[in-house]
Amino acid sequence: MFADLPFLRAGFRPFFLFAGLFAMLHIPVWLVLITGQAALPLAFDPMLWHGHEMLFGFGTAAVAGFLLTAVPNWTGSRGVSGWPLALLAGLWLAARLAFLAGPGLTLWAAPALDLAFLPTLAAMLAGPLIRTGKSRNLVFLGLLTVLCVADGLILAAMTGMAETGRNGLALALFTLVLMIGIVGGRIIPAFTQSGLQAVGVAWQGHRLPGLEPAALALLGGVAIAEALAPGAAAGSALCLAAAVAHGLRLAGWQGWKTRRLPLLWVLHLGYLWIPLGLAAVGLAGFGLLPLPHEAALHGLTVGAIGTMTLGVMSRAALGHGGRPLVPAAATVAAYLLVWSAAWLRLSAPLADTHNLLWASGLAWSGGFALFVLVYAPICLRPRADGRPG
Repeated sequence: MFADLPFLRAGFRPFFLFAGLFAMLHIPVWLVLITGQAALPLAFDPMLWHGHEMLFGFGTAAVAGFLLTAVPNWTGSRGVSGWPLALLAGLWLAARLAFLAGPGLTLWAAPALDLAFLPTLAAMLAGPLIRTGKSRNLVFLGLLTVLCVADGLILAAMTGMAETGRNGLALALFTLVLMIGIVGGRIIPAFTQSGLQAVGVAWQGHRLPGLEPAALALLGGVAIAEALAPGAAAGSALCLAAAVAHGLRLAGWQGWKTRRLPLLWVLHLGYLWIPLGLAAVGLAGFGLLPLPHEAALHGLTVGAIGTMTLGVMSRAALGHGGRPLVPAAATVAAYLLVWSAAWLRLSAPLADTHNLLWASGLAWSGGFALFVLVYAPICLRPRADGRPG
């Protein structure tokens, strides 16, 4: 009976809802901690905990929801559902709770549960991906493997076994950005073309020869350089080069034509944070932007990852929930809040008080609260069109 619940009929249902809830709740808790207004009995360094949980709590929930929904479409296979999906979702949830359980349980249970999640996800996806044998899709198994390595590096630092926390955080962040670059390059032009054609707007996207592989290769180079030496000159230079490449890539998709279609313009605005965020990291690395390296990274975390995941989750949940691709007004407000949160977060280190930090956090949490308000019923109820899934 439990395994037949609508909540467990498709991968996007538990994981998109978990991602939204986690994003909504984590940042207010973090702000209370970082501003000294309260304390939690954390067994780990709070900065590492925050970075890890935003990447491997929020980030991997969104990734899991997307891949568990997309892979069946790519491969023509049956999606993960029922008890296997319940066990995977339970593993993710148990890891999040274990990090808050206090030193006695946390020191061994949280790392063990957390390290088990991504390999379990990869194992569930590997069969159909390998059987179809398409390299363009197999790359996601490689990226999940890299994320596992990054997770291990961070957890080694959190448990005092090695000083690899910053390296792991950098590797995880830029691997997620690379994943967004790959997925964005597939869906943004395709969705833009079909969406504009549906409303009678001409679209002639253009791609410069060699730009696509170069842009993605530069992101891969950034991930390696930043993982080896976070904030060093090599990574900063590659960030600036990648910013130019991804700016040109985005311009070719003609996002300015989507201004009346929120489900499209949110993807363009979200992707815009990749060149903007990379430029911020690169300029900060060379001392040309008055931001610490870690602060500059928020253009990519809050801006690119936050806005793109929100845009993809809201569109995918509508489509796979059997509903028209028309966002609610609250969803559009959520887009604007999360996108604005990135600007506020980048500006926060320049202020003398915590006001901008709080404004950014409230905008982020408010945006994802609206997402949960609109999409929890979609994730919890059967498809509106009566089809399976």
